[in-house]
Amino acid sequence: MSPMKITTRRIVVALIVLALAIGIWRALSAKRTQQLAATDAAQLQAQIELSNNDVFTAEIREITQGLAVSGTVKALNYAVIKARVAGELKEIKVREGDSVSAGQVLARIDPVEYQRRFEQAQEQASAAKSQMEIAQRQWDTNKALVEQGFISKTALDNSLASFQGAVASHKAAIAGADVARKSLDDSVLRAPFSGVIALRAAQLGERVGIDAKVLELVDLRQLEVEAPLSPSDSLDIKMGQIARLQIEDRAELVTARVTRMSPSAQAGSRSVLIYLTLDKPAGLRHGLFAKGTLGLMNSLVMAVPLTSVRTDHPSPYVQILEKVGEDMRVRHQTVETGIRGNDASGKDSQDWVAVKGLTAGSIVLKGQVGAMREGMTVRFTASNPTSR
Repeated sequence: MSPMKITTRRIVVALIVLALAIGIWRALSAKRTQQLAATDAAQLQAQIELSNNDVFTAEIREITQGLAVSGTVKALNYAVIKARVAGELKEIKVREGDSVSAGQVLARIDPVEYQRRFEQAQEQASAAKSQMEIAQRQWDTNKALVEQGFISKTALDNSLASFQGAVASHKAAIAGADVARKSLDDSVLRAPFSGVIALRAAQLGERVGIDAKVLELVDLRQLEVEAPLSPSDSLDIKMGQIARLQIEDRAELVTARVTRMSPSAQAGSRSVLIYLTLDKPAGLRHGLFAKGTLGLMNSLVMAVPLTSVRTDHPSPYVQILEKVGEDMRVRHQTVETGIRGNDASGKDSQDWVAVKGLTAGSIVLKGQVGAMREGMTVRFTASNPTSR
């Protein structure tokens, strides 16, 4: 082979090697570019933006271990005003929502019949009184005649018996007049105490019978919650224990105290009724539904909201944020749960649980955030997360 051919062959091989090297370099550059793009996308996916309301700072907190209670708000003074006599409603002065004072006239039943009966009873009492007076004069006369020996002792005894019978008849007539007077008075319905009309069950001109419901009256100044408990739970109840109650799903809590407890269990349900007097009944109504927690004991513990404790791992854990370089990253902190209860200050109505394995000052994600992958970067809409 001539030197010229050898040189040409070497040049061709060198060109081929160079072309292959350039192709490999381009392929490696493209792969590296793809890897960098994938890394950037993964880092972007590993970031999440939260608001300050999505986290809180763990701290020692006083929580109240309690017993769940529920019941109905009732007025301490509540009355169903019924007709004591039968008749037509001639007047009814109030409607639902009207405020009344004790002794105020609320309604009147037609009094004509009862007025006539009272007048009849009065006349009978007057007649009986006249007969009594005649019998008394007869007896006084006979006593003088007996002393003078004009009549026998038997005649005196007979006059005495007549007088005593007349006295009894007079007393009976007076009692009858009093009964008639009461029936007349009962035709007027009055408020037994000051309060608000809750129900008007009869209308003007309607004929009502004895014990027919006419009105309902409640005194909203004193309200209590009647709550049933199981016999076992009732054993731990003591007078004066405080409950924090939520009325008809309102956000604010109201405070109540145990003031009474039934001495016996209810037939059928076997429940024991306790009565919680509301400290501030203003704005509440008779018949509302109340639920909450009756405090049995307070404890100072490291506590987090119950919803912040996750159980999708073999052991319970909370999601906390820790500083890694310039970033805030999610870490799963295993905890041991303890007693449950409510915030003793009453400022937060959610359930709290005591935990071990968490240090004070840790920034914990609330349950509303959901599950986060460990190591995920977190950014905040505000400069610093705040506790709540």
